[in-house]
Amino acid sequence: MNSNSEALADAFGRGAQESGNAVEKITMRGKHIRFCLGCFVCQETGKCVIKDDMAPIVEKMLEADVLVFATPIYYYEMSGQMKTLLDRANPLFPLDYNFREVYLIASAAEDEDTVPQRALSGLEGWVECFPKAKLAGSVFGGGATLAGEIAGSPALEKAYEMGKAICE
Repeated sequence: MNSNSEALADAFGRGAQESGNAVEKITMRGKHIRFCLGCFVCQETGKCVIKDDMAPIVEKMLEADVLVFATPIYYYEMSGQMKTLLDRANPLFPLDYNFREVYLIASAAEDEDTVPQRALSGLEGWVECFPKAKLAGSVFGGGATLAGEIAGSPALEKAYEMGKAICE
């Protein structure tokens, strides 16, 4: 696929692995994930009533020490897939989740530093719902319109170094 945001995520993951961390990448590509119903049954049961590909992702998020979300920026905001993922992670709220650090990796055609601010703000809102977690950092790779254009960007090195700084 040669996705720019995926290349940034891969650089982060490579750095984290080189520091001795176990890394698992989960992509939304090919997943069937429906929109949240807003029924809040998950707040009582810790499980979503919707039967799709989200339950195993929520389980992995529950057990992870660090969460890294990678998204392209569409219309100055996170992708719809990422927003749906965050909404559907609602079963985590009443559970004893492990993650303490959350990171955002984003790419966009525009090159201004202000581009990912709305996506960052949206993720900050999600993180605030998890009092044991914090938004620990972000990497933005701008000026990457077509697939693969992120190659050679300093953002790849920044993502790698941020991943390398993750402690086991």
